[in-house]
Amino acid sequence: MPGAEWAVRQPHPGLRRLVSRYIGYTQHDVTLGVHRGLPSRHVTLIISLAEPIRLVGMPRAGEAPADLVAPVGGMHVSPALIRQDRFQSGIHIELDPLAVPSLLGVSAADLSEYVVDLADLSPRLAGLPERLASADGWDRRFDILDETLQAEAADTAHSPEVGWAWRRLRTAAGRVRVGTLADEVGWSRRHFTERFRRELGLSPKQAARVLRFERAGALLRCGHTDLAGLAADCGYYDQAHLTNEWRALAGCPPSVWIVEELPFLQDGAAPVAAD
Repeated sequence: MPGAEWAVRQPHPGLRRLVSRYIGYTQHDVTLGVHRGLPSRHVTLIISLAEPIRLVGMPRAGEAPADLVAPVGGMHVSPALIRQDRFQSGIHIELDPLAVPSLLGVSAADLSEYVVDLADLSPRLAGLPERLASADGWDRRFDILDETLQAEAADTAHSPEVGWAWRRLRTAAGRVRVGTLADEVGWSRRHFTERFRRELGLSPKQAARVLRFERAGALLRCGHTDLAGLAADCGYYDQAHLTNEWRALAGCPPSVWIVEELPFLQDGAAPVAAD
């Protein structure tokens, strides 16, 4: 994309069970007025290196808009709407939801459907945006993130059954039944759903929806625009089901997203379709 610079790096090996990727971006002459922050498998931390990020629509209905330098977004099932400046630069950090207590001291369930300021969650990290903005180049910024997050990481535990089910769901890109997962971990469906929601903030059914949706978005970024074939590949009943899910999770049908958003995205920063 003209006027855009992207840098993508995996974190230090000691952080990879906690953090999936760092994505640095700088964009000039952005013409898309409002960007949809889509649901994904991650809890996301975005650190602006320019003006604060202007959130004009929150995933949770009724939450007030906010301008934040370092927003942390929990897992959600509706888009966050971001008013874009002509110039923007920052780093997008993908956190595994089960690792959030280790880094931020709260659970993914505490953050579910919310977008909050990093400094409110962890005062020790309040100075991180300024350090990153003053650093020279993406490699140095990513090194600072490695150093900082390794220093913050604490030992925390989650249910091994929930962890196994979450990995199983991710690997299947959401195409596995909740009852099957419950049977495989040896719990009743009700108990499994309650424990899963308690740790991730979404029910297993909601998480599966997000994972199917995320896979569809990743394939669209790679040029797979046959929506009927995409629906079949991602586990939807048909194209109408795919479209209805996109309306719910993205706020628009995939055909609109392809026209409005896809030209501004970079393939290397696309979500990973499956583990």
